[in-house]
Amino acid sequence: MTRHPLWLLAALAPLAVAAPQDDDAALQLADDAPTVATAQRDWAAFAELALGDSQARSGDDPSGDARLSLDARLDRALALGWRLVLADRLDMRWLGGLDEQRSVNTLKEAYLGWQPAPEWLLDLGRINTRYGAGTGFNPTDFFKVGALRSVSSVEPSSLRENRLGVVMGRGQWLWRGGSLTAIYAPKLDNAPSDDPFSLDLGASNPRDRGLLVLGHAFSDAFNPQLLLYREAGEDLQAGLNWSALLGDATVAYLEWAGGRAPSLAGRAAGEDDRAFRAAFVTGVTWTAPSKLSLTLEYQRDNAAADAAQWKALQNGRPDAYWRYRALAGQRQALTTRESAMLYARWQDALVQRLDFSGFVRHDLVDASNATWLEARWRGEQADLALQWQYSAGDALSNHGGLPLRQRWQALVAHYF
Repeated sequence: MTRHPLWLLAALAPLAVAAPQDDDAALQLADDAPTVATAQRDWAAFAELALGDSQARSGDDPSGDARLSLDARLDRALALGWRLVLADRLDMRWLGGLDEQRSVNTLKEAYLGWQPAPEWLLDLGRINTRYGAGTGFNPTDFFKVGALRSVSSVEPSSLRENRLGVVMGRGQWLWRGGSLTAIYAPKLDNAPSDDPFSLDLGASNPRDRGLLVLGHAFSDAFNPQLLLYREAGEDLQAGLNWSALLGDATVAYLEWAGGRAPSLAGRAAGEDDRAFRAAFVTGVTWTAPSKLSLTLEYQRDNAAADAAQWKALQNGRPDAYWRYRALAGQRQALTTRESAMLYARWQDALVQRLDFSGFVRHDLVDASNATWLEARWRGEQADLALQWQYSAGDALSNHGGLPLRQRWQALVAHYF
């Protein structure tokens, strides 16, 4: 295999389009099949140029950087009942001027789908499957571990979209209002790769894993999704996603996962301290007639450090503290046990095509905060955006302990 992904980008640049997310797609097919085909472009691609300015917590002078990202997706029907999906992203970064350049390619999806009957779907290949009712933390998104190769934004939807898919076989049985999904993802490599253009099978498929997902919408208020997950060397994990309409403008949701598992500190220290542990997220989203939506979310993970354990890590050996933090980032887990988040999005704010969005994360263990804000103008074929990111808190706190204090980023994205 070539070490450069231009062969793939050349194939995808005039190709690629967003496919429906896994369970939403299944429920839609179950409700509407058979459907009348409509003329629609089966590819989408965009290029994004970003200029950033970062301020380190150490007080060093601000440093500039630049990024060029090429993103493309294809979702094409082949012969009757067959479907091909390809999605790839290349991030090229220049640090400290143009002298230092780094590139990371992420093959997000590459799979073949077959629908032998309206109620059956079979897929094989690299698939980015996402689960979870939460906005900022998803304990039932079991395949997120180790999936991030490159981070261009800390916005939650960006982290869920721009990651490695997992090589798997997936079968779905659909009926009106519900679906049953079975997934098997085999072990294909032992460890992640630092090769910028690697398929990185050691990150996406480091061990044998399986997942069963059952969902059915009995009503707007009762539409549970149940999950059973197992990976080699670990105990069975169960999960639940549930959302309910509380009115015309308000939705409440709950996401829960639990089972016997080591603590995050135990994993970081190489100790097997497994016990029954659960993580959950609950929140409410309110949408105003002005297209303003507000989400308030509470997040808890009993595998993460509580106040006493977090204080011990802060006061202990620096290598143990940073090893713990690195593992939390790699697993996309909570660093401390409890957190809260306020997320806001306002479409067509003040004027048409101008969107505001942002969030504030508040750590309920050490009272540190992380803030991200964006103003985005949406054109016919291009977006212009300005983003601001800020972390505050005491030294070695969850958010205050990050090396980066503040970051500005201006970007332009062109859609082909």
